[in-house]
Amino acid sequence: MLSPTPLSLFCALLLCLPLAVVFTITSPTTNITTTVDCLKNQVTKFLRKKPQAPLQSPPPPPPPQQPPPPADDESLLQVAARVNPTPTHPMKVAFMFLTTTPLPFAPLWELYFNQTNKQNLFNIYIHADPTHKYRPPFAGVFADRVIPSKPAQRQTPTLTSAARRLLAHALLDDPSNAMFVLLSPSCIPLHSFDFTYKTLTRSNKSFIEILENEAGAHDRWAARGEHAMLPEVRFEEFRIGSQFWALTRKHARLVVGDWSIWPKFNQSCLQLDTCYPEENYFPTLIHVRDPLGSVSATLTHVDWSRGSSGGHPRTYRASEVGPQLVRSLRSKRPRYGYDGINGSDSIRRDPFLFARKFSPSCIQALMGIAKDVIFKD
Repeated sequence: MLSPTPLSLFCALLLCLPLAVVFTITSPTTNITTTVDCLKNQVTKFLRKKPQAPLQSPPPPPPPQQPPPPADDESLLQVAARVNPTPTHPMKVAFMFLTTTPLPFAPLWELYFNQTNKQNLFNIYIHADPTHKYRPPFAGVFADRVIPSKPAQRQTPTLTSAARRLLAHALLDDPSNAMFVLLSPSCIPLHSFDFTYKTLTRSNKSFIEILENEAGAHDRWAARGEHAMLPEVRFEEFRIGSQFWALTRKHARLVVGDWSIWPKFNQSCLQLDTCYPEENYFPTLIHVRDPLGSVSATLTHVDWSRGSSGGHPRTYRASEVGPQLVRSLRSKRPRYGYDGINGSDSIRRDPFLFARKFSPSCIQALMGIAKDVIFKD
């Protein structure tokens, strides 16, 4: 039904005036007044009526929730290998902790992440061997950051599998993850978060140590059997490097999508004392698939100058921690290996961003110099 307009009501009022005159002659005055007042009231009510707000369209439905990552490794890696190779903005750094113990330097890392005002530029992922107990539990920035994990042991392929699992979850979790850093529980930062972020995101290459003709290389290559690596991995292509690296999103996808070289390293070793797949698989894969896509050096400092103790490098004690140690570690220069030539490159001088191996007893000494030394660049 159409609503009356002011004009139509006014016309109706004019048409009623002759009747009002008639009523003046034939009816009492009260009837005339009642008729006119009634018409006036209708016009007044209409004019005072507030216009109704236009109907608003319903809000758009929320975006569909992403399905949880697949539980089995094969499906997980296959799905992760199909993500967009280009990170969205703002670019983020994925900090991936591979551990079998509680994180002894969690307070230092908590301060590291919280002393920046760029809280949206990083993500944390933890692979925690479920056969171990974690007391105290992961809290603060580490709360709810543990991915579905499996047992991980040295001298087996399981440590490498854990790193691939971390990469897959980080790729699927956030399309902004641009650099993927693998860390151990004994690692500490050597610079502020802002310095680290700028160093990593300004590079379009991975930082991974790739060395050739290292002592014992042939024994490592043949640890699964004299010809077990053939034909996919010839000895001439076999490389050695630190297990701690920073990979670009491109190389992270390369790792999780590899089903050619990985099966060769995913075999049990016959000689355990030369079995370190986590130090061989990643350098070999990057060397074979994209040798020019990386800076062949690690940005995690480690001291082998005193030799190896059970396959481990030097461990720093609390009595050694101080400003001088941090400055000394910062001043060191990475070892570069390009095109199979070991040694130091004459052009690059990338900064060490992290260092290991520190004893858990160092935490108080490190916290004491964190703000004035470690986080001052």
